[in-house]
Amino acid sequence: MALPRIEIIETGVTSEHEASILRPLLEYNNQAARHASYNEFAILLRDSESNDVTGGLYGQFDHGWAFVKLLIVPEAYRRLGLGRQLMELVETLARRHNCEGLWLDTFDFQAKPFYEKLGFTVFGELEAGNRADGRYFLKKRFTP
Repeated sequence: MALPRIEIIETGVTSEHEASILRPLLEYNNQAARHASYNEFAILLRDSESNDVTGGLYGQFDHGWAFVKLLIVPEAYRRLGLGRQLMELVETLARRHNCEGLWLDTFDFQAKPFYEKLGFTVFGELEAGNRADGRYFLKKRFTP
């Protein structure tokens, strides 16, 4: 059997590229893991006049944990409790799906103190450097 050809794509990466890699990975994971599952979810913030999505939360239920992949509250609506409300809603969803807890990552210039106030703790860190921003990995494990 001939080895596959390796191709590097630095610009023009598409959702099809991602799907073609994700598909066999999920197939393997679903066969090998004890708690195989992968479902995406979104909680949207919509403009009350235009109904356009202006922010919100996107995540995944993945192998017994809920992962918050994206969270944005538009600057005009910050400090009004919307971020906390989104996180409370995702926690409710995660509990409904019998998740062990929530996890997420955030850069050092983003919202680490916000998540810590919500009960998240750091379980990993990529330190900042001359060519990199710091990044924190946080979790909130549910108590039985």
